[in-house]
Amino acid sequence: MAYSLEEINLRTVSDPEGLIRDADERYAASVRTAAQMIADNRTKSPIVLLSGPSGSGKTTTSRKVSEALNAMGIGTHYVGLDDYFNTVTPETVPRTPEGEMDLESPLCLDMELLNTHFDMLSEGKRIFVPKYEFSRRMRIQEPSKSIKLKKDEVVIFEGIHALNDMITARHTDAFKLYISASSDVEFHGEVVFKRTWFRLVRRTVRDYLFRGSSPAETMAMWANVRRGEKLYISPFKNKADFQFDSSFAYEVPVMNEVAVKLFREIPEGIERFDELKEFLPALLLFGEIDEKLVDRDAMIREFIGGGIYD
Repeated sequence: MAYSLEEINLRTVSDPEGLIRDADERYAASVRTAAQMIADNRTKSPIVLLSGPSGSGKTTTSRKVSEALNAMGIGTHYVGLDDYFNTVTPETVPRTPEGEMDLESPLCLDMELLNTHFDMLSEGKRIFVPKYEFSRRMRIQEPSKSIKLKKDEVVIFEGIHALNDMITARHTDAFKLYISASSDVEFHGEVVFKRTWFRLVRRTVRDYLFRGSSPAETMAMWANVRRGEKLYISPFKNKADFQFDSSFAYEVPVMNEVAVKLFREIPEGIERFDELKEFLPALLLFGEIDEKLVDRDAMIREFIGGGIYD
């Protein structure tokens, strides 16, 4: 689908609460649909695989889906696939064609252990989920948690590589969920704000507010992030049993004031600066909405803070 810039700007001024309410309800309806489909599939497999590119809202969405399942009497467990990363060593880490470390590659995951754990869970056995320490790029000895599924319980494995063939080919009955911001913004039939830019705004604002990264650093990483998405994530999205659009009509107006300030600080000459020259004027097409109007349980709070899932 595509949003209308005219409608967004009109409602930003005349009915911001209604714009937010309608977008949040659309998202909530998708959560309910996904939860019902997972519930229907649980007799085939207790495994849920949730994938999507960076900045798509995977973490909050997995929690929302878990809440919906819990309300149906279905217990849930959550596992981040990041804990299945292998310890990074120069000898074993995947490499790009240029010889650089390819930390976006699915080969960074311990696929053998992951697939073994899927089999064990399906057989009612207990698993000990590993624990990965990103600061040292290594797996530590202490597990992060243990899981043994009871009747009417499922486990959600969330990560960018969850739908990769190396996983799904061996676990065909697992429920597969893909999430991304997948709507453009149009004006008179022309795309004026690309769907990938929703995620760029989210990442830049979040990384600045909570991860200590400058907008220039985020923009510099964006090229490699997009390369990894095109190679390792997008090609597998059509394997999903349900595709989830996580874009919100109101999110750019909510983040616009801080986003414009941050992107104006990026110096000329940085990688993908040509994209920035196109992107920044597009941001200026939107008005502004006070973030105080956004509910504390809204998915967008994952990127602007102040949410109940922080």
